[in-house]
Amino acid sequence: MLKYFSFSQLVDVLLVLALFSCSSWIVRGSSLCKQTSLGETRPHSVSITEFGAVGDGVTLNTKAFQNAIFYINSFEDKGGAKLFVPAGRWLTGSFDLISHVTLWLDQDAIILGSTNSDDWPVVDPLPSYGRGRELPGGRHKSLIYGHNLTDVIITGDNGTIDGQGSIWWGWFSNRTLNYTRPHLVELMNSTGVIISNLTFVNSPFWTIHPVYCSQVNIQNVTILAPFDSPNTDGIDPDSSDNVCIEDCYISTGDDLISIKSGWDEYGISYALPSTNIIIHRLIGESNSSAGIAIGSEMSGGVSEIHAENLQFFNSHTGIRMKTSPGRGGYMRNIYVSNMTLTDVTFAIRFTGLYGEHPDEFYDPDAVPIVERITFKDVKGEKIKHAGLLEGIKGDNFVKICLSNVTLNVSSRFPWNCSYVQGYSDLVFPETCEALKERIYPEHSSDCYQLPSYLSSLSNQQRVYRWLSW
Repeated sequence: MLKYFSFSQLVDVLLVLALFSCSSWIVRGSSLCKQTSLGETRPHSVSITEFGAVGDGVTLNTKAFQNAIFYINSFEDKGGAKLFVPAGRWLTGSFDLISHVTLWLDQDAIILGSTNSDDWPVVDPLPSYGRGRELPGGRHKSLIYGHNLTDVIITGDNGTIDGQGSIWWGWFSNRTLNYTRPHLVELMNSTGVIISNLTFVNSPFWTIHPVYCSQVNIQNVTILAPFDSPNTDGIDPDSSDNVCIEDCYISTGDDLISIKSGWDEYGISYALPSTNIIIHRLIGESNSSAGIAIGSEMSGGVSEIHAENLQFFNSHTGIRMKTSPGRGGYMRNIYVSNMTLTDVTFAIRFTGLYGEHPDEFYDPDAVPIVERITFKDVKGEKIKHAGLLEGIKGDNFVKICLSNVTLNVSSRFPWNCSYVQGYSDLVFPETCEALKERIYPEHSSDCYQLPSYLSSLSNQQRVYRWLSW
């Protein structure tokens, strides 16, 4: 039975977050990402109430949001404006943002997605997918949408955006939909995006979807959906670059973060990779999926991914790479460090035969390149399997490096590897034969991001030996 994330459950999650915030690992350090000051106020500000909106949770306010944005457009060349959403329950269908706008939600403000599918218009499929992700043809527009924008901020004092997705999950389960479900927030072909200090709950489909975007900062957000809600990914950077995700808590029915770049022949043709993505200080749980996934739609390529200071619990998988013959593209130069896992079925999982193709026109000989994937400083308790690493026959996943990985594993066969090749140091339980060759010193240059770390470690050891002498 599909559940709905209630207010009382939200309070419970906030209590859990308060508990985690006392843990030493989650102490917030300096940002790894370029900062844009939210303290810089827009020169103009209007309230949604000035356009006839009623925050009773019943009145449909789509026109009010649309009219407010239309009015704010007159300030685009004057530094933009802020649209203030005060305390209340503001029911609405889809609405579009514009450049140089700040959508600001008060602490007790809740934007509610309409439960009438007619209030979520159908738009064209993404060119890098060739069709809707779930069904051929178009897809429902996200609740908050924008395209070809610059300088967009969605923030507030921890207000809430609630997609009321349970009705969509039911339609999906009953196979009564004609189009792919909508996201909660989708920005396309946009630059200079900030999403921060908000809670997102009950998305109909993927929650936050920056696609074909650049310079995206997502910070201090909470994303919640029930474990049994289908495909409610948290954050999905898609064919986007220079993306920062920091200090987030995510608990959903699918991957917490999933990095994508197009689907089979459409993604290969569109050829826009996801690159330069930082994930820093992330906590979360996903009973059925992964803390961080790459793919399975990765045909435009994924590279230069840095994920650090992660804690996943009560989850199916820690980190997962998903691909398939027909995808083409590549997944390379991926670095995961300082990851703590608790009560997780698979710590690390590679799936080379994921399947799922948009149509019959994909090229089965278009195989992906998977190389230079590093895991460093990983620890786990109550882990069932350390790794299930399945590459593709004739297309090995290579230069997989494991350094300082310690997992308390219950399975008698902790590692299961096929069609992979790599190196390891300080791994417990002992890894599979294909990864047993030592990293240092012969293969340190094969391991993404490890040479400088190992050089520093070696220097420290030399100093220690000198001082001991």
